[in-house]
Amino acid sequence: MPSLRRYTFVAATILPVLAGGWVLQGRATRDNARLFDQVLSLVSDRFVDTVDAAGLYEKAARGLVQQLNDPYSELFTPKQAERFSSTSTGRYAGTGMQIEKQGDNIVVVRVFPNTPAERAGVVEGDRIIGVDTASTRNMTSSDVSDRILGAPGTKIRLRFARFGVPQPIEHTLTRAVIHIPAVPFALMLDGKVGYIPLQTFNETASEELTSALDRLMKQGARGLILDLRDNPGGILDQALAISDLFLKQGQEIASVRARQGAAQTFVARARQHVPNLPLVVMVNGYAASASEIVSGALQDHDRALVVGTTSYGKGLVQSVFQLEGGYSLKLTTAKWFTPSGRTIQRDRSSNGQPLVASAGRVDTTSGAAATQVARPIQGNADGAPDSLEGESVKKSRPVFRSDAGRTIYGGGGITPDVIIPEDTSTTAEQTLARALATNAGIVRATLYDMSLEQKGRVTPDVTSKPEWREDFFKRLTAAKVPVDRKQFDAATTLVDRWLMQQVIRQSFGDSSVFRRYMPEDGQVMKALDLLKKGQTQQDLFALAKATPAPQ
Repeated sequence: MPSLRRYTFVAATILPVLAGGWVLQGRATRDNARLFDQVLSLVSDRFVDTVDAAGLYEKAARGLVQQLNDPYSELFTPKQAERFSSTSTGRYAGTGMQIEKQGDNIVVVRVFPNTPAERAGVVEGDRIIGVDTASTRNMTSSDVSDRILGAPGTKIRLRFARFGVPQPIEHTLTRAVIHIPAVPFALMLDGKVGYIPLQTFNETASEELTSALDRLMKQGARGLILDLRDNPGGILDQALAISDLFLKQGQEIASVRARQGAAQTFVARARQHVPNLPLVVMVNGYAASASEIVSGALQDHDRALVVGTTSYGKGLVQSVFQLEGGYSLKLTTAKWFTPSGRTIQRDRSSNGQPLVASAGRVDTTSGAAATQVARPIQGNADGAPDSLEGESVKKSRPVFRSDAGRTIYGGGGITPDVIIPEDTSTTAEQTLARALATNAGIVRATLYDMSLEQKGRVTPDVTSKPEWREDFFKRLTAAKVPVDRKQFDAATTLVDRWLMQQVIRQSFGDSSVFRRYMPEDGQVMKALDLLKKGQTQQDLFALAKATPAPQ
């Protein structure tokens, strides 16, 4: 009884405090609402320039959304809302280009095969200077993408500037629904280890992955590397379907938790496709969203060994609310969690510094115009291991346990079981890459032109020639790219890699590029080594435990 009386007394003393808190909060809310009305009234009546009343309310609403400091929340105008809706439902089509903002220019960084852009003769490095009657000056890459995307069969007039061509190039393209494969290729590596890169979670990702997996199994695959590096995510249903391939029925894949209401849980519903196949999943700082749902679920349930570097950490859920006047609000409303309870969302800063920079790179291929994370021009990381991965930092991070009791780390993103930093460039290579970064469009266009000239003239075992390197330098100089001769000559390995990757890709495809440079990919080589040594999934975990951690 004494303990009961003490509990009753404590409860009685807390309730008035809580009630008083609500009174104060309500008063503060009313005062701030009055403040907003007063400011709005004064700006509308007394500001030196006339302000449109409707526009003033929209600006205030936009300011409110911007002050959330959430890059994923956005207020759409009626026109933007219509585009977003069409994009999300797949009714949009595009031209087959990937574009990004480089300085003041909108640059084509990839032209996909068998697309309107390729058929029209658009090349990588072209700068888009006009869309229909509008100039792209002061436009963002998303602005340009919004204008290029449209209904299938409709036409779009684009104007391009190309280095070395004095007059603008104009093309009228017919928009088409374009499918970029989620699985560009699948290979059998040494030791009967299958390798499948999954580059996006589009509407056919699970179907393509299943087909590639079946082909490799028929060839005798005894282990699998699923490469999710650089995969920015995509359709949720595809992430669930791909997780289904490897998990047991009823196992949790992920959950969504909002401020209010019960968590929504997603579980595996299909039978395991390859229940006994040892699996390594690869991630890095550019693997995000759906990639993290899959890798997190497989890691939590001990179904895969995760290798690489900590993933991006995009674990927020957006909902779209229809507003009056045709406006829509895309608002972050929940967070993703892995089966063990780890949040996928990652703090975007460490000691005030961004961990991964984002860039406005968008595909104008179809409706999937998504912001992806930036990659440096040289195609590899800029050096230091992820700041979340050092042993001293791990001690301050929340610790979770997999189904089998293995230690896994929270704090955002998916931290691998085996951390292998990405291969770094030499100081000389980084110096050259930084020097050329402001003219990346010219560099890309020059490499593309040179690679096309070699198409049909080289064999798969082609090696770089000194004269190609010299020709590359001369073309950059002719295009008025400031390139120091000593810096250029000090980074010949990097220059040769740029040249060879583009030449091989244009002539023989991405799979040939992968095979050529796989020995230089320390992450893939480690994954391959583990699968060649381990016969079962448990073997892989034991081998991982014996792998020294980076300090």
